[in-house]
Amino acid sequence: MNSWIVSHLWLIPAVPFAASLIILSLSNARRKSAAALALFGQALALALSILAFVPTLQFPGFRSVQNFTWFTFGEETLRLGFVLDPLAAVMLVMITLVGLCIFLFSVGYMADDKNFTRFFAYLSFFSGAMLGLVIANSLLLLFIFWELVGLASYLLIGFWIEKPTAAAAAKKAFITTRIGDMGFFLGMLWLYGRSGTLLFYDGGSGCLESAGLAMLSASATFIALLIFCGAVGKSGQFPLHVWLPDAMEGPTPVSALIHAATMVAAGVFLVARVYPIFSVGAVNGVTSSLTVVVWIGVTTALMAALIAIAQADIKRILAYSTVSQLGLMMVSLGVGGVAAGIMHLLAHGFFKALLFLGSGSVIHGCHGEQDIRKMGGLRRLMPVTFMTYAAGMMALSGVPFFFSGGWTKEEILHATAHWPRSHAPYYLILAGVVLTALYMTRQIIYVFFGYTRAAAERSHESPRVMTIPLIVLALCTIFFSVVLTPAWPWLHGFLTGEPVHFDITHLIQPMLFVSLVLVSSGVGVGYWIYRKAGVQNEDRAAEIDPLEYAQPALFRFLANKMWIDELYDRTVIAFSWMGARLSDWMDRYLWDGLVRGFGAIGQLFGIFTTSVDERGINAGVDETTAGARGLGRMMSAAHSGQIQMYLGAVAIGMLALLLLYAWLA
Repeated sequence: MNSWIVSHLWLIPAVPFAASLIILSLSNARRKSAAALALFGQALALALSILAFVPTLQFPGFRSVQNFTWFTFGEETLRLGFVLDPLAAVMLVMITLVGLCIFLFSVGYMADDKNFTRFFAYLSFFSGAMLGLVIANSLLLLFIFWELVGLASYLLIGFWIEKPTAAAAAKKAFITTRIGDMGFFLGMLWLYGRSGTLLFYDGGSGCLESAGLAMLSASATFIALLIFCGAVGKSGQFPLHVWLPDAMEGPTPVSALIHAATMVAAGVFLVARVYPIFSVGAVNGVTSSLTVVVWIGVTTALMAALIAIAQADIKRILAYSTVSQLGLMMVSLGVGGVAAGIMHLLAHGFFKALLFLGSGSVIHGCHGEQDIRKMGGLRRLMPVTFMTYAAGMMALSGVPFFFSGGWTKEEILHATAHWPRSHAPYYLILAGVVLTALYMTRQIIYVFFGYTRAAAERSHESPRVMTIPLIVLALCTIFFSVVLTPAWPWLHGFLTGEPVHFDITHLIQPMLFVSLVLVSSGVGVGYWIYRKAGVQNEDRAAEIDPLEYAQPALFRFLANKMWIDELYDRTVIAFSWMGARLSDWMDRYLWDGLVRGFGAIGQLFGIFTTSVDERGINAGVDETTAGARGLGRMMSAAHSGQIQMYLGAVAIGMLALLLLYAWLA
């Protein structure tokens, strides 16, 4: 059975795709059938993913490649393929498991939505596109699924299309990511021109194997940076991060799917998959392209963490948290900690899905309210949501020992500390860890502690169909740490192919205590600042944030997202608008005037040529024809057919010639 699934990997994305097509054919009244089909398709994809995961456990460094010819043009053959290796295997299991929890949660969350069936069709389509991206053995096939992921995100972010903000967010996400994808596409073309193939692995001649990498030479840096443009757009890295917080306009399960298991994970996965291209010509593990990855990641992680401190929307805080954590993953990849980055990506998939679904449970219980300043005291009214949300909060904050996020952050800090080019990213990441613990402490105090404010007065615990996925994800967040601990770093060894041994003494590491101190500092400062939040003022909804009270200008700067969107409005968008208006003016008055002018000249020339043709040429031809006709008639009359007339004419002619001769003589 295992060998069968290895040669039939295409079935894993095909099942959700098939479920999506079938659901689209159903009417809106077939709600139960749509949900059942989506859940069955995702569960079957999970089962197939687990089957595919088993062979990678049995053989260290396992890799199976199935290539096939797509089409042939001239003497060139374009080949695609699927690959199964440890990286693809762990991603398949995480995507399908987290996706199944989100699908189940959606049954309750979207129960009253009029487009219930269409929603599950889009979810299944999204899942299938991401699964296809993961197992692609060709950069071209990966790019095809990459664009399908973008289409699915557009459909889901703008699902509530009747809301102008949702429609605008969908367009913003689609256009912004297309900017990055243009660079990705150019890098793919350049790679094909240099290596002659887009297959990752092809018996030693793939573009990620020694023969293909040898052909890249100096162009590898530019190819890597162009491909990285796609990752910057998809994974919300600075400066293309602006679409990701606005994606919160979609339903909360969409936010969980985008931020945890699918879309944003694609960019990090892409860099990890083509990492050999980034490392061509590396000296001590450092290249120009990897250095760019590090600094983009550091900038993104710190910037997003600062912005999250001043946000009031419960989902928007988590959105900026996602941007920050993705920056952290990029830093890990850039400094050479590929395994650490992927481990954090997997752990993040579980606890960020938990947090987003937990926020959806809070919003559901508070009847649609998303402002944390209007909540409070929900730990008593929503105990299951509170306990599971607290587990996600501690994992995201990096609490070690019992939560997966703590171990993966420790791995990233360890890798960053040993980056030979600079220690600045390490210290900036340390600040980011403190900020993460601070803004998550702020959020959980506002939402679950303090006085019960307006939105929380009639709140209630969510139904089981929503709380069961929260419990499952919380358990995954906790027990996933078992394979991440330094005492038994099984997942790290699985990804790298290195042998793993259990050694309890590895738990005692300086970096672990550094992480613990940083997280404790962030939580402590957050508690000290917000412990009295909602207590001092009777008007709980309108109370001023303690940080806003202390530093109003700075808080306003962060609350307005550092005015980056406004900067884009006044520069890029303004220039684009000016260019569009200039193009419109030139089209209406310049180019249209030139066309009309040339048309008028052509028309005048036509009139002139018509006049010359009719009055000159045609008249001349007509007169010549008439003269020729008259001459013909005269000649015809002279030819009577009587021989004596012809002899007389000859005689007269001879006489005339004799007279002329005599006169001349």
